[in-house]
Amino acid sequence: MKMRTLLAIVFSLVAVMTNAQTNLKIGYADVDYIFSKLPDAKQIESSLQAHQVQLQSQLKARYDEYQQKLAALNGMPANTPEAIQKDKMNELAQLEQRIQEFQQSAQESMENKRIQLLEPVYTKVGNAIKAVAEENKFDFILTAGVGGTDIVLYAGEEHDISELVLKKLGVAATK
Repeated sequence: MKMRTLLAIVFSLVAVMTNAQTNLKIGYADVDYIFSKLPDAKQIESSLQAHQVQLQSQLKARYDEYQQKLAALNGMPANTPEAIQKDKMNELAQLEQRIQEFQQSAQESMENKRIQLLEPVYTKVGNAIKAVAEENKFDFILTAGVGGTDIVLYAGEEHDISELVLKKLGVAATK
């Protein structure tokens, strides 16, 4: 629904601007493509993978502890007092809850790390797009697909400024 509204606004704006100005210049940039060509992308991916490995290691340690305590509970003799069995079961339940909380915390940590690493790069790319647009006198720059969501339904290759943005960022790449 948001996408349709956004597209309607973009096309309405284009229609109004076309009537008001016959030399309207519109370009688009493929931000995902630009990002993939930046040297920072590999370093960010490595950092994210290292963080994920660290979190998985911590989760595995917690899970191994749970398995050991479960095995100890299951290995108790049949004549073990009920109070001790209940204590061990409560201990397992608390450990299971801590594992679930850790999983949620780990997901949040990964998302925060991703934002922390990507935000400066996307700001740099955004600034380069703005500079290229101003240097080449574009009226509008649309995105050709960020995160799998296309805002441009059709555009001629001559309007793609992705290579100009990469050049502005000092990265030589060709599609």
